[in-house]
Amino acid sequence: MKNILLTLLLAGLTMVGPLAIDTYLPSFPAIAETFSASPMAIQQTLSLFLFTFAFMMLFYGTLSDSFGRRPVILWSLVLYVLASLGGALAGSFGFLLGARILQGLASGAGSVIGRAIVQDRFDGMEAQKMLGNIMMVFGLAPAIAPVLGGWLQVSFGWRSIFWFLTAFGVLMWVAVWRWLPESLPQQKRHPLHLGAIARNYWMVLKHRQFLLLSVSLGAAFGGFALYIGSAAYFIMHILKLPETAFAWLFIPLISGHVLGATASGKLAHRMAPAKLIRLSYVLMAIAAALNVGYNWFFAATVPWAVLPLFLFSFSLALAMPPLTLAGMNLFPQNSGLAASMQSFLQMMLFALVSGLVAPLLFDSALHLALGLVACLVVSYATYLGATHGQHQGQGAGVTS
Repeated sequence: MKNILLTLLLAGLTMVGPLAIDTYLPSFPAIAETFSASPMAIQQTLSLFLFTFAFMMLFYGTLSDSFGRRPVILWSLVLYVLASLGGALAGSFGFLLGARILQGLASGAGSVIGRAIVQDRFDGMEAQKMLGNIMMVFGLAPAIAPVLGGWLQVSFGWRSIFWFLTAFGVLMWVAVWRWLPESLPQQKRHPLHLGAIARNYWMVLKHRQFLLLSVSLGAAFGGFALYIGSAAYFIMHILKLPETAFAWLFIPLISGHVLGATASGKLAHRMAPAKLIRLSYVLMAIAAALNVGYNWFFAATVPWAVLPLFLFSFSLALAMPPLTLAGMNLFPQNSGLAASMQSFLQMMLFALVSGLVAPLLFDSALHLALGLVACLVVSYATYLGATHGQHQGQGAGVTS
């Protein structure tokens, strides 16, 4: 029962960022109309959120290694609630952009520190299973969020979305305060010495296998970033559907993710991590090939344009827990720091793809499909580099 509650809490904390991303996507045209802003300017409310989200991931794990997991999560949720209120009350585009930047800074604590909490409390296959369960529950949020956002937009306008995010932040603060115990005892914490922290980050960053594993997962997840960053244009311009029809994209993406995470958790005790990762790459390659093939010969329509995305999402979720743990296990004494660096690298790639690459490709379903192939090629190449590197199978520690 305790593990179920912990899974729900950590999944809820991991949802904070994705909800802030996905819920307001159907409101892009309405926000642009309110502030007389261009589509590219509105895209920056997503891009800057993602860059600040990624930036703060560098620090949340280290702060939690020094001050404990609970305090950092609670203070980040306070900041998130204030930023969401700012978005709801924004009277200008500049104020909204500032609120989104602040929201991005506050949104990453749960996903980073959640990984560290799993590492604190579980080992080996149990940790992989717990991460799989968290990803399974968390995956429901991005599927529901754009559908909920479309309904809120049509019924109450775009500001209601930020009121919803405010309420969710308050709910998570109360849940953490009431039910999430501290998992890092005082004697295992590291003093907050900036010089030592800088050396630790440099040691993690220059660890070849860790870097390649992180980029591998981030590049594969870049396929998600392409379609999430292009969601408003993919749904309303390519598929020619209304703002209430985002489920056509997000339900295949997220249901595939949930089912893949479920399968990964169940296979954790039956299949070696390396074998599971190889299987996932084979399935991702099949999905990417189907996606290109369909869009090469046919105009994009539902459901055919989104079915390959379901398979890609399922396949990616199979590999996420073992790839994540493979990197974190290289630094067992500093799991918070490793989680921060891992999350930063992955989210920075996500931000670059969704903010810079997606606007170049979202005019064509075929261009998006080819972009997905490019992400997969980079991911597999870096995975091969990691598994054949000189540090393969070796652990590493960092100074404190």
